[in-house]
Amino acid sequence: MNAKSEEFLFMLFWTCETLTHSTFRNLNDSFEGWAYRNGFLRQLRRLEKQQMIESQPGKSEDRLYRLTQTGQIRALAGRNPEAKWSRFWDGRWRLILFDVPESCSAKRNQLRRYLRKWGFGYLQNSVWVTPDPVDEQRTLLAGGPVNVESMIFLDARPCAGETDAEIVAGAWDFVEVNRRYAQYQKVLHQHPTRRLHGVAGAKALHQWLRLERIAWLKVMDCDPLLPATLLPPDYAGRTIWRERLEVMADAGRQMRSFSMR
Repeated sequence: MNAKSEEFLFMLFWTCETLTHSTFRNLNDSFEGWAYRNGFLRQLRRLEKQQMIESQPGKSEDRLYRLTQTGQIRALAGRNPEAKWSRFWDGRWRLILFDVPESCSAKRNQLRRYLRKWGFGYLQNSVWVTPDPVDEQRTLLAGGPVNVESMIFLDARPCAGETDAEIVAGAWDFVEVNRRYAQYQKVLHQHPTRRLHGVAGAKALHQWLRLERIAWLKVMDCDPLLPATLLPPDYAGRTIWRERLEVMADAGRQMRSFSMR
């Protein structure tokens, strides 16, 4: 999905009355309609083709749209923070150990990027850890493009007195995670609060939404969204997520009440 389609999907998501129930909406005379008429028509068609949104039959100018479940998750950068934090942890760690030859450094980096993307922590050398089952990763990596000479999947518990908190501190950089949340919070506080009227108001909100989304993606690129029982005491994510919900709910009301008049 290209960046413009992602951006339009993001805007559609935050105009929902609630995050768990996306209702059909008409885009005429709305903020999304303004965006739609300013270069997003092609993105709407792409999103429907990719089953990120669905429409009710009718004339194009009267058609109603809503996000699918897949579209809602995609709009949240692929991961729902609340679902991630609240998931059950069975107390076991899963480790992936691999050995990729120096001659395949590009593929080794590709493997590392994949593991980071899915929230794995880096312990040492080629030892990666996660609190979640790795059945999906085992299947994907076994038949993937990375030519791994040796790969071992382990299901383990610490046995030499190491605490879970020590494993978390060693595998993930939560100083950097909190730094990115602080940077994101600065962008969040720049939210234009005035009611939207006309093109100037739409452009101001659109610019802020773009900056907010980019800042959030930087956070999600770093935060593993661990189960609540494993989060460090000074972790800022849950507090700032609640603040994000409040601000974006207000932005959603602005978008729903937008008028070109």
